[in-house]
Amino acid sequence: MSRTVIISKTAEKKLEKLFLFLVENWSLKVKSDFIKKLDENINLIKTNPESFPQSEKKVGLYKCVITKQRTLFYRYVGNYYSLII
Repeated sequence: MSRTVIISKTAEKKLEKLFLFLVENWSLKVKSDFIKKLDENINLIKTNPESFPQSEKKVGLYKCVITKQRTLFYRYVGNYYSLII
């Protein structure tokens, strides 16, 4: 069952800053590659939310490592997921 993904305002702002950083300091290709990895992992979360480990620091949060430098945290309730990057 595929659920709706909601990106928190904080996550949205962090992603915007990250995308800008990637383009300014690396390249458009690096940004595109990151977005591809992010999309793939969001699709995995939508189809199988418990496939990633729970956070040891916060109850109810799951963590998904996108790259060595960036981890996505999320929680799911009912029919939606809340992404906290």
